[in-house]
Amino acid sequence: MVNQRIKKSVLTGAVLGVFCIIGVGYRQGYSGNGLYLFAMWFNRIIMGMMIGLAGNWLKGKFVTRGLILGTLVTAAFFLSTGFRDVPGFLAGIAYGVIIDYIATKYS
Repeated sequence: MVNQRIKKSVLTGAVLGVFCIIGVGYRQGYSGNGLYLFAMWFNRIIMGMMIGLAGNWLKGKFVTRGLILGTLVTAAFFLSTGFRDVPGFLAGIAYGVIIDYIATKYS
């Protein structure tokens, strides 16, 4: 069960990371931001991994678990970039809930 949860959450994080690349690239430009865009996508992969590994922590409360873990993981990236992208930070919090919902429902 945990393996399925991890697979689903990492895959969901990767897909949502593509949406982050599109959104951030649109706002800040694609040219010259390749490493930043990759780091944003990779952050969503790590978020998926963390949420997948969380398993039944806070059993039955995927919204709370997704909010907490989504905020922690995306805050680490947000702080390291000097508060560069507030919409990306807020999207990361929402994506934490989405990833946890998908992982909980389909695992």
